[in-house]
Amino acid sequence: MGEVMPAVFFGHGNPMNAIQSNTYTESWARFAESIPRPKAILTISAHWYVSETAVSGSAFPETIHDFYGFPRELFEVTWPALGSPELAERVQKLLQPLGVRFDAHRGLDHGTWAVLCHVFPDADIPVVQLSIDERKPAEFHYELGKLLQPLRDEGVLIVGSGNIVHNLRAYAWDNEKIAPFDWALRFESAARKLMLEGKDRELADYSSMGEDARLSVPSPDHYLPLLYILGLRREHEQVSFPVEGIEGGALSMLSVCIGCGDKK
Repeated sequence: MGEVMPAVFFGHGNPMNAIQSNTYTESWARFAESIPRPKAILTISAHWYVSETAVSGSAFPETIHDFYGFPRELFEVTWPALGSPELAERVQKLLQPLGVRFDAHRGLDHGTWAVLCHVFPDADIPVVQLSIDERKPAEFHYELGKLLQPLRDEGVLIVGSGNIVHNLRAYAWDNEKIAPFDWALRFESAARKLMLEGKDRELADYSSMGEDARLSVPSPDHYLPLLYILGLRREHEQVSFPVEGIEGGALSMLSVCIGCGDKK
């Protein structure tokens, strides 16, 4: 058996990160240098949040610009990674008996390309996306992550993309550098502690974590990708946080890596 591929959750933040150079994007680029080169990538993005579980099977996925109100420059970005129908079919098989729809037309949304364009700027690794079924409870998504574990032995990098704290109503749009709100700091700190202690199922039950959780996760879409990555963790495997920061007081940029060794 070859080297086990790590798994990572990226706090992707503002789509403008795709065309900016900052501490986050620089850290994403360094991440690629710290891991084995993947044969393929499977992403779970907050921005494919629908009423089914589906997998993208297009051999030539388009770059989806699923946002509005941003500069034209951002809409002109393309990240021309190939897809992998073979990996999509493998994902279908691993998730049986769950009926996973093969979507032959789905492209890559900005939860995927706005980060990976920095991690793998040459777009030379095939990428497949797995949707998040909005109808299912958090525990379901954690268990789905467990079913995907064999991919780590097959050279597939599994990437979750969202934000552990994601409250756009509270976000200080006119002052991204504002100090983090107390509730955001407390929830992110509590989540980190639980991950370091290996208490992943408690994070799947995040709604029981009180008012801080309600404010930090007002809707589950950006939080659930983390649970897939935690589900991939094997016994005694380390967790590390290669990227940190909270923007606008209410948006965590924390990245979480499983199996990356003893890093910050």
